[in-house]
This record gives sequence, C-alpha cells and structure tokens, in this order.
Amino acid sequence: MELDRIENLLEKYFEAATSIAEEKELKNYFASSDVAQHLKQYQPIFGYATQAKQEQFKATIPLITRKPSSEVWFSVAASVFVLLSVGLFTFNHYNQPKSNDLGTYDDPEVAFRETQKALDLISESVNKGIGSMNYLNEYEQTKNKIFKK
Repeated sequence: MELDRIENLLEKYFEAATSIAEEKELKNYFASSDVAQHLKQYQPIFGYATQAKQEQFKATIPLITRKPSSEVWFSVAASVFVLLSVGLFTFNHYNQPKSNDLGTYDDPEVAFRETQKALDLISESVNKGIGSMNYLNEYEQTKNKIFKK
C-alpha cells in the first residue's frame, strides 16, 4: 500500500501537483534505506537537497588591492574640467554689465525701415524652405504612383 502511495506521489511530483507535505514525505521515503529497487533511480533527485544543506564553503578568497588606474584619474580630471567650465561660464554670464540698448529707435521712419529689413530677411529664409518642400511633394507623388494606396 505504501509503495502505491509513493508511486502516485512521484507521478504527482513530476506533474508539479504535489503539496509541500507530500514532497517532504517523498524526501523522507528516499532518505530511508528501504527504497524499492525500481524506485532507486529517483533517489538522487530527493537526496540532493539534504546533501546540499550539509556542504560548506571553506576556501579563502584572497583580497587583491590595486592602485586606481589611469582611467579613473582621467574621469576625475574630466569631471573637474566640466565643473570648472560650467562655473566659469555662469560666473561670466551673470557678472556682465547689463546693457540698456534694446534696439529702440526714436525716429518712426528709421524703425519702419529696420523692421522691413528684418521681415525681408525672414521672408527669404521662409521662401528657401518652401522651395525645398517642392522636392518632397514630387517624392510623395512618385511614391503614391508606385505603391498605389
């Protein structure tokens, strides 16, 4: 009767359907000396956990101390350089005298001419951008002909 129960528990174990109590029962059975001959092949599976608990690591691990490599010093130097650069930039940026010359004009005609110059410059840039968009339109038309949606 006990042998049938152990065989049923083994089937459940290999189907991953056993409970913890059933697994303990299997471990106890395979740890004993009266294991059936046809079940001896399963003994290492359940005996491994008991054996692994008894093993201990006794070797010593040597600690190797070494000097910091040049890569560490290089990264420290680069970090210091970046921090100094940012510090100098912010120091110079905030300590510059403030200019009150905001590009204002007293004469309205001069202001109008300068505004027209600025708008002409912007218009030229926008027209160049629109001109390059023609190539994209041609590409889109060709792609639509080839892939026909």
